[in-house]
Amino acid sequence: MKPSLKDPVFNRGCCKMKGDFAEGQLVLNRSACKLHEYNWMKDYEGEKTEGTPLIAEVRFKNDHKDFYTYPEELDLHEGDLVAVEAAIGHDIGIVTLVGPLVEKQMKRKRYRTPLEEMRKVYRRARANDVEKWLAAIALEDSTLYRTRTIAENLGLEMKLNDIEYQGDKTKAIFYYTADGRVDFRELIKKLAEEFHIRIEMRQIGVRQESAKLGGMGSCGRELCCASWISTFQSVTTSAARIQQLSPNPQKLAGQCGKLKCCLNYEYEAYADALKAFPDANIVLKFENGDAIHQKNDVFKGIMWYSYTTDKGNIMAIPVDKVKEIIEMNKDGKKPEKLEDYAVTKEQHTNEGYSEKDLNKMSD
Repeated sequence: MKPSLKDPVFNRGCCKMKGDFAEGQLVLNRSACKLHEYNWMKDYEGEKTEGTPLIAEVRFKNDHKDFYTYPEELDLHEGDLVAVEAAIGHDIGIVTLVGPLVEKQMKRKRYRTPLEEMRKVYRRARANDVEKWLAAIALEDSTLYRTRTIAENLGLEMKLNDIEYQGDKTKAIFYYTADGRVDFRELIKKLAEEFHIRIEMRQIGVRQESAKLGGMGSCGRELCCASWISTFQSVTTSAARIQQLSPNPQKLAGQCGKLKCCLNYEYEAYADALKAFPDANIVLKFENGDAIHQKNDVFKGIMWYSYTTDKGNIMAIPVDKVKEIIEMNKDGKKPEKLEDYAVTKEQHTNEGYSEKDLNKMSD
């Protein structure tokens, strides 16, 4: 059986629409896939030990991958559809990585399962395997909608986000989010009776929910978690504070309600640049009064200060001038006024958002 570009599998885990692919393309390993890997060691042949099974990385529905062993005679390549061992039965996945680079990938992900305990690749997927897999995938949407109705009728406070059928059509994983613990024993019983499959309920966080559902960010691009991020890092209020961003929860929160992941992208650059800045807690002393720090313009090398008696009127002082004033104060000298060192002024207004508001969104 030759898979058709119209099959739903080709949009399963890809960013491109099905119609964007041309005939003859290897659509199963296009870089449009979120979990695509570039094998830069593809043509390198490492040392092989007789009788030692090889390892392949296999992806499922574009949001999780795992490692499987396979015999050398199977000769797998990236993009192959394979039948792999599951807890009961078998699953169908897409090979994303083979060769010496797999070992490096396992070290990067801190994969600790011993070789003898790893699950196996049974074979390349046969025609009947693919047919059953496609039939299972086609059921996912209707199963999701029906399950939502059943959960609502049972009064369960949970949100079902996604369903993933096992390749042999005997089991399905139901992904959900909930604020607290959910007693879904009755739900599992009803689902097993209705769909005649084994049920696994798996709770996920709000970031994983956004990654599954997808959407557009405030930047106008597809959500990073839906398009390329596969490992989430903690985002804290310090990431926003060090970049001198306005503490406005509506601007800093993503669609998941947490602080945006992109706040971490430039964090290290800002932290490195701020090493050249003096301590912002130091009060500058002038004949006209004391001046306190208000904010930084990190990459312009400017610090903003205001008099303690007039906090709304802030002035921009170059970092080297601030250091000069601090040294003068240490020697017991006071410059006449802050205005003599200012390169620009502005009227400051308080937006009224507190650190407490941001802490609610941080991990």
